[in-house]
Amino acid sequence: MTESQAQSPTGRPADLATSSTAPSSTVTPMTALQTDEAIGELRVEIDAVDAALVELVARRIQISKQVGRLRMAAGGTRLSLAREQAVVARFSAELGETGTSLAMLLLRAGRGRL
Repeated sequence: MTESQAQSPTGRPADLATSSTAPSSTVTPMTALQTDEAIGELRVEIDAVDAALVELVARRIQISKQVGRLRMAAGGTRLSLAREQAVVARFSAELGETGTSLAMLLLRAGRGRL
């Protein structure tokens, strides 16, 4: 990786992490047009992330339901409380309270009706 390709502590390429569109404690004065353009670019990026998330969540739900069917076919219970607690703990460790809520939503979606 060259110096120009260095990454910031957030894992983003350094040039993106320090660009005028990246959140910063010091804001470079922008015109209204520049601000609107920067916001538009960020919203395009958010839309792309959202599309990827929807795809991943749908895949996660599908896999989770397969696991439940296999567990039941083997004579077990559909759910594993220990596994669910581990998922919640992992999300909570990474994202705090938001992670807890997100993990609970994902688990509920993957379980189907109880």
